[in-house]
Parts: sequence; structure tokens; C-alpha cells
Amino acid sequence: MRLIVGLGNPGTAYAGTRHNVGIGVIERAAARWGISLTRRGIALRGSGRLGAVRLELAGTLDWMNLTGPPIKGLLREFKLTPEDLILVHDDLDLELGRLRIKQGGGHGGHNGIKSVIEALGTPDFVRVKIGIGRPAPRQDSADYVLEVFSNDEIEVLTPCIERAVDALECLAHRGAAVAMNQFNVREKPTDADAR
Repeated sequence: MRLIVGLGNPGTAYAGTRHNVGIGVIERAAARWGISLTRRGIALRGSGRLGAVRLELAGTLDWMNLTGPPIKGLLREFKLTPEDLILVHDDLDLELGRLRIKQGGGHGGHNGIKSVIEALGTPDFVRVKIGIGRPAPRQDSADYVLEVFSNDEIEVLTPCIERAVDALECLAHRGAAVAMNQFNVREKPTDADAR
């Protein structure tokens, strides 16, 4: 069994913001896999299967910087360990639309990841990072991550969200090493990109 959590902030005011891209991936995965997400408090949750693998999906468990304790509670509820957890979240240090899978490591200044590491007492869980790019010079990062994506950014981001769901399928069935090898590569530009 795997617990897959998309990080973000609760409430309609934050829907579609850069910081909530992890929840967008969870919603797309649930739609593709036929898993119904229902609101339980401030969380979106759903249970299902991906082939032989049982999955629990969750998003918007609490404010970003308070994410750790609810995730610890879910792991306890399902009798899972941090090694069974996959977190999907935004990353300022990746260009918009880039995808990166990471096993363990630090929080990199991401308050949601920091909260999870502190609550679990370990950094040893898988992260699926979605690049949202850097803010403009002199723009505050906290303001930037709470902005809604522009239409042009959504065009770049949409294929990345689909690829992130592909990565989650690979993680669930084949593990982190295979998924990192397959998905942590830059896609080759097409002929159309070269024009």
C-alpha cells in the first residue's frame, strides 16, 4: 500500500496557485485511476487500486507549514511507514514544467516538506517535485507561490502534470530507483521546439 499526498493550502482562494500544484496532480491521478476524492474536513481523500497496489490519495490536509502532523496521522491510520509515503509538491528551484523525483534529502526551504520531516523524524520518503520556476527579481517568494498560474504557464504545466501521474504509476509498481532513472531526465526537444 502507498500513501500519495499532494501538498497545498486549503480553500478555494488557493486553488490553481503555484503552491497547490501537488493537489492538481492528485486530482488528475484520481481522475485517471477512477478513484473518487471526497472532502473530509479540509482534506481531499480517496482509496483505490492501481493494478495490484492499494493506494490512499490525499490533498490539502492543512496549511502548508502545518502539513506534517496530519500526514503522520494518516501513516499511523493505515499502519504505514515513511518509506510508503510519496509527496507531490511545487519546487521553486526547477524551471516551470520540469519534473524531478527524489528519495530523501533536506527540505530545500519548502515549509511543507520541512513540516513533514519534523513530524516524521526522518527525511526518508519519496518526493515528486513539480517545477514552478523562480519569481521575478525583487519579487517575494511567498507572494509568488500564492499566485495563480497564467494561461501560458498552464500550457507548459499541463503535460508535466500528466507526466507526474505517469511517474506515480511507475513509483507504485516499480519503485523509486526505476522511476528516478526514467523520469529525472530532460526531455529531448522535438523538431517543432527547434523552429
